[in-house]
Amino acid sequence: MTDQPAPGNPEGDEPIKQRKNGLYPTVSDELAENMRSGWADTELRDLRPIPQAQETARRRAELSARFPGERLVIPAGNLRTRSNDTEYSFRASTEYAYLTGDQTQDGVLVLEPAGDGHEATLHLLPRSNRENGEFWLDGMGELWVGRRHSLAEAERLYGMPCRDVRELAAALAGATGPVRVVRGHDAGVEAALTDKVTAERDEELRIFISEQRLVKDAFEIGELQKAVDSTVRGFEDVVKVLDKAEATSERYIEGTFFLRARVEGNDIGYGSICAAGPHATTLHWVRNDGPVRSGELLLLDAGVETHTLYTADVTRTLPVNGRYTELQRKIYDAVYEAQEAGIAAVKPGAAFRDFHDAAQRVLAERLVEWGLLEGPVERVVELGLQRRWTLHGTGHMLGMDVHDCAVARTEAYVDGVLEPGMVLTVEPGLYFQADDLTVPEEYRGIGVRIEDDILVTEDGNRNLSAALPRTSAAVEAWMADLKGGGLKS
Repeated sequence: MTDQPAPGNPEGDEPIKQRKNGLYPTVSDELAENMRSGWADTELRDLRPIPQAQETARRRAELSARFPGERLVIPAGNLRTRSNDTEYSFRASTEYAYLTGDQTQDGVLVLEPAGDGHEATLHLLPRSNRENGEFWLDGMGELWVGRRHSLAEAERLYGMPCRDVRELAAALAGATGPVRVVRGHDAGVEAALTDKVTAERDEELRIFISEQRLVKDAFEIGELQKAVDSTVRGFEDVVKVLDKAEATSERYIEGTFFLRARVEGNDIGYGSICAAGPHATTLHWVRNDGPVRSGELLLLDAGVETHTLYTADVTRTLPVNGRYTELQRKIYDAVYEAQEAGIAAVKPGAAFRDFHDAAQRVLAERLVEWGLLEGPVERVVELGLQRRWTLHGTGHMLGMDVHDCAVARTEAYVDGVLEPGMVLTVEPGLYFQADDLTVPEEYRGIGVRIEDDILVTEDGNRNLSAALPRTSAAVEAWMADLKGGGLKS
């Protein structure tokens, strides 16, 4: 990676003549003049609106109706330093991307009260300035990090007026009237509004946007299906290279899935869990640095994130050598039975908690049947005794975040009712820790989870990830078919 120049002064046209930049600490007048000219016109005039433009407009209208007469400020966020002059990859805030479709850093959506509603304006960084040398002398200039859309291009893409975000702070500081901002993404925006907002009012805005996302529209469902389909192919890729993972580590699995995510999507939707052997009993094992051994299980929990930031979240527990042992199969089949009960409970009008309760009851029944818990089952469930080995909830909402709608009110989410268009995971598991002396030794170190992404429909549900086999017999047959294949197109 090359040395970056120090940031320039992008707000003015005054030439940037001198920047400490490795071997070139100064810029001559002649070079500065040379760099101003001789560049082709690259303005893109035939851009079409983004596919979700109608949906983002509808979402902004819903937001406008909820907060009449108030200025609403939703930032994308800024780059965060990883080390010295390198940054982490940028991911726009979910609220901002949901309402605009834009994913660029430093952007801010502002809804200004106008008449009976609001006028939406997108504040963005314009193309880097060629007159003052910003485009090649500034560390965030076009020749360093790539071309940004011009404001005119952005207006065509996103279907709303676009302004230079560098002028926004002054405008917000001088604004009057009630204001709400989504906090935690842009300290500069928050500082400009410090005397105009309250934490309680701002939280109401964040909660509303979170609950707005509970029911997915047709575009979102299509994107989630894309994410799941790519994820299925990623799981197939992993099965085909399990021999190479045995020769290396869990990181070969992680890297294999990541390749699919980057080829077909934007990224992985969350840190992949590639947990082999006893690591499968650690719920969020993301170190992925352990051995992969024949005869043990691989718990793979991973999801591709689409270019529009919708993520899948799928888990399969696979026998590394392609065949479950008798005990592994018994535990796997119990988890599968629990998942079947959970999926059957997903339907419109059902309580959100119903699928969790259904799955947990099946697991409690099996634990009593195996002699690991003393019945009756009703007592076990009432006291939650099965949780020593089931540990987590059976699912969560899914969308632009892997744990979507996380700040929705309890009464709207976990104590709410399922509606058509909601998408959630159903993911029961059993985990017998390697040091758990309350279970027979042969159970210790076995962890099994099965997870699918379920769409609530008008008459029940649809498993978006049904293309991946779930029964133990089907998993074995699927793995046998895939052995020796290459990357599937």
